Parts: sequence; structure tokens; C-alpha cells
Amino acid sequence: MIFVGIDWSEHHHDVCVVDEQGTQLAKVRVPEGMEGVVRLHETIADHAEEPEEVIVGIEIDRGLLVGALVAAGYRVLAINPLSVDRYRDRHATSGAKSDPGDAKVLADLVRTDRHNHRPVAGDSELAESIKLIARTHQSFVWERQRHVNRLRSALREFYPQALVAFGTELASADAIAVLKIAPTPELGRRLSRSKIAAALRRAGRLRNLEARAEQIQRALRSEQLQASEAITGAYGVIASSLVRLIEGLNTQIAGFEDELERSFEQHPDAEVLRSLPGLGIVLGARVLGEFGDDPTRYADARARRNYAGTSPITKASGTKRVVLARFARNERLFDACYLWAFTSLTKSPGARRYYDLQRARGKTHSQALRALGNRLVGILHGCLRHGELYREDVAWPSRESLAA
Repeated sequence: MIFVGIDWSEHHHDVCVVDEQGTQLAKVRVPEGMEGVVRLHETIADHAEEPEEVIVGIEIDRGLLVGALVAAGYRVLAINPLSVDRYRDRHATSGAKSDPGDAKVLADLVRTDRHNHRPVAGDSELAESIKLIARTHQSFVWERQRHVNRLRSALREFYPQALVAFGTELASADAIAVLKIAPTPELGRRLSRSKIAAALRRAGRLRNLEARAEQIQRALRSEQLQASEAITGAYGVIASSLVRLIEGLNTQIAGFEDELERSFEQHPDAEVLRSLPGLGIVLGARVLGEFGDDPTRYADARARRNYAGTSPITKASGTKRVVLARFARNERLFDACYLWAFTSLTKSPGARRYYDLQRARGKTHSQALRALGNRLVGILHGCLRHGELYREDVAWPSRESLAA
């Protein structure tokens, strides 16, 4: 066996090859791209006859380089950078750091401690594509919210009538349609009910059109404090720009949701995931993409919970013991599981009882949702392992056993 450590970067990669005794066999820097991969394979081939004899440690689990290493038949371990940082202290306490040195650290790490680290998951291409689309969708949702917060902040300074009209729904089609044609208080006051109704109709509203138009007109003509003309003009330009950005993000988010539905429904695990309470197309796609579909990736439900970040950690020393939320976690997956737990409260009587039980024990709302999410991840693991759809009576057998 030989062990290869790769410290990757955008332009080049430092490679270190060691044998089972830790003797350094090769140390080389290869460029990014096809040429670098060819040189890397040549370096490895000088010391190993078969791909099965090669174990690679690298601080990333995706990308073209990792794909090329997996395709070559090497066993590739994705090492968390935090683990590499801690392992580096075993070799030197001076604090020295270099790219070639990190490659040596990675090679020694997979040589001595590979049993404590997981190989790169063998997820299907469909699951990987769902993850990419779901992550981009989620990023766009977060970006839209940032723009909405900026818009709300701006409107408070010069256009409180708009906040009266639309409240917390500044990203809605109604708000975008009206603010596009009336980005300042003066333009808002001039809007007739028919113009508002026409804007709402173009935005897609079909029901309660006249009543909603009247409500918006009344809000836009309400008496509020006014900023100076110069300040209003400047904020009007800012508001118009933010409205256009939010409108564009709305369009892109809707397109990603259509693509998620098309891709997610093609996956063989989609039916199982959709059967669980609280998991729709978007949340189901996020959960599937982040967990992956490699059946050997998680040894048990506990491993899946740990990866999701829903399981707590315990710190104990002497007579002191404290249980805390896990901070080293997949943040996107944790966010999806938190939302999943929240939406399940109205979909599953068992989930609601479990949440109420946690609250009765003194846990906060967030702690109770985290505990519920941890339980749901375990249920999902069992459903996927056995290939069975969710059943309420099996997931939550009885009030007595739940309390136990």
C-alpha cells in the first residue's frame, strides 16, 4: 500500500507519497487541469502497480480532481480541514505551515488514522445533480431575503406607506408589481385603483382583485412622515434597483423549483422521502441531495444524525457534564432538517406530541425542533434502509412508548 496526500489549490496541487512505514517516496507539485492529473498518475504509478494499492487523502469531497481520482480506482478519503489542522500539531508545535507540509500531513493521516475518516461518497450522478440544483436554489432564496431586508430598511426611511401595504411580503408578486410602477411615496399616492388592479392582474393575481387593490391604495395614501425631496429621490433609485433584483431572483427561484421537481421525481428514493410528513419537493430534494444516496455511506442512524448535525454532543470532565448542540455540521442539511421538523408539526400527530413533550420538559422552541429533527432523521434512515414508506403508527407507536 502507498498513501498519497494532496494539498489542492486553484492553480496547483502539492503531492506527497509515503509507504506503510512512513518513508517519503515522492514529493511533487503538479498544475491544475489535465496535465496535472497525468503527472499525478505517473508519480503514483512509479510506486504502485494497482489502483487498489493507493489511498489518497484530500481536504475536499467534490470537483474535477476528486472525480478523476475516484475514476482511476483509488480509495479517496475526504478529510475535514479542521482535522488536518489538529493533526498538524502532532508533527510540529511551532505553528509552521506550508502546502508541501500539509500534503505530508495528509499522507501520514491516511496512513495511520484512515479508519477514523470516511471515503468520498459514491453517490449517483442524479443525486449529485439534485444537490447542486437544491444548493443553488437555497442560495438564491437566502440572497433574495438579503435584498428584501435591504428594501425594507430603505422603505422605512422614506416610504412607510409601502410597509403598511405589504408588511413582511415585500418579495411577493403583488409588492413587486406595485413598487415597480410606484417606487416613491408621491407616485404611490397618484396610483388609481384601476392601475393597481391592472398591475396585480399582470402579476398573476386572480382572486379578490378589487378588494386587494382598494386595500393597497388606502395604505399608499395614508398619512405618514415624509423625507426631503432629495432623500426621497435617492432612496427611490435604490428601491427601484432592489425591486428589480428581487423580481429577477423570484423568476430564477421558480425556475429552479421546476427543475427540482423534474429531477427529484426521477430518483428512486423520492417516493420514500415524500411519504415522510413535512417533506415536499423542495425540502425533500434538499434532504436527498445533502444526505446523498450511497447506501453504504452511513453505518447506522446515528452516523446519519451526526452528519445532519441534529444529534447533540456531550462534554464531560470530572463532575461537570454538559450537553450542547453540534457545531461541526453540514449547515445546509441542518437548516433543511430544522425546517422539516417545523413543517411536520401540522402533518404528523406523533411529531406534534414529541415536540410538545420536549417543550414540557423545559426545552426551548429551537431545542425541541432540533430534537424532533433528530428523531425524523432516524426514521428516514430506517425507511431508506428497508425501502419502506413512512407509517405514522410505526414511527410513533404510542404515547406511552414515546414518553419512555
